[in-house]
Amino acid sequence: MEREQLFDKLRPMTDFTRVHHVAVVVGSMDEALGFWRDTLGLPVELVLPIESDGVRIGFLPIGESKIELVEPTDPLTGVARFLDARGEGFHHVCLEVPDLAAALGRLAAAGTRLIDAEPRRGAEGPVAFVHPSSCNGVLVELIEAPGGPAWATLDY
Repeated sequence: MEREQLFDKLRPMTDFTRVHHVAVVVGSMDEALGFWRDTLGLPVELVLPIESDGVRIGFLPIGESKIELVEPTDPLTGVARFLDARGEGFHHVCLEVPDLAAALGRLAAAGTRLIDAEPRRGAEGPVAFVHPSSCNGVLVELIEAPGGPAWATLDY
C-alpha cells in the first residue's frame, strides 16, 4: 500500500474527541467509594444498577473525564468472571466519538474485531465495545457524544 493510501485509511480514525472514562472493576461499590470518594475526594455523579449487564456502576468525574466503578451483581456475567480471574482493577477505557455508527463502520472496514457491530444503549449514551484482541489486550468502549445520530435511534 502506498504511503498516501495508508494515511488516507488512518485519517478517519482520528475523530475521537476525549477519554470519556476509565473503568475499574470492584468487588464492592461501597468499599471502592470509601477510597475514590472519601479518600481521594472525587465527587460521585451517580451510582445505578444496569440490570441488563448484571452490574452496578458509579461515575466519579475528574476534569473532562470520569472514573467508572463497575461492581458485578450477577455471578454469570463477563464482569464477574473478570473479577474472579483477575481481581479488582483496570477493566476498560472509553473513548468518545461524534458518530458511533460511522466509527464502527470505519473500524470494521479496517479489520478491527468488534464486540458490538452497532450502537446499543449505555448508561450515559449509545455505546459499543471493541474486542481486546484488536487493541493490544485492552477492552475499548466507544461512546457517542451527546446529541449524535444514535441518540435519536436509541430513544434517549
